[in-house]
Amino acid sequence: MSNSNKLSYLKDFNEVFEFVKFSVNSAYKMKRAGLSLMLHRMPTRVGAYHILGSNVIAVNSFVLDLVKKYSTSNDEYNSYLFMVLLHEYLHSFGILDEYKVRWMSVELCKKFFGEKHTVTIMAEDPLKIFPQLGLISYDKFENEFEIIKNFDNTNQTYIQ
Repeated sequence: MSNSNKLSYLKDFNEVFEFVKFSVNSAYKMKRAGLSLMLHRMPTRVGAYHILGSNVIAVNSFVLDLVKKYSTSNDEYNSYLFMVLLHEYLHSFGILDEYKVRWMSVELCKKFFGEKHTVTIMAEDPLKIFPQLGLISYDKFENEFEIIKNFDNTNQTYIQ
């Protein structure tokens, strides 16, 4: 199965993240385990963030809900999720430079999916696929968040 086909059939956050980790290890020979995913409503100008020195990736649940609403296919939604998790996963290695992480993300997507695939276009600029996101403004960091269970658990050997 091609990488493009595989991406469209992934079912949840963990499956998409496993594909992100596989891709990063294949392209850059980097891997780490034990990350947690937090969904957090935050300003629309922030797609996600990694808390430096932690094992937490936070994805903007407000934007993610909009992406789900505007997606015309599972491929579009999974492409967005892959791109966001990829970007933050690269930050989790201590790569702080936004331009370098964006460049690495775009290059990895080109290599794994091709230049014209939705995920590659989104890695360059998500608004090329979802221009509606640029029209919606939300400017608040909410106090509540959701931790996704069974995220990044393939390396855990203990019983949960």
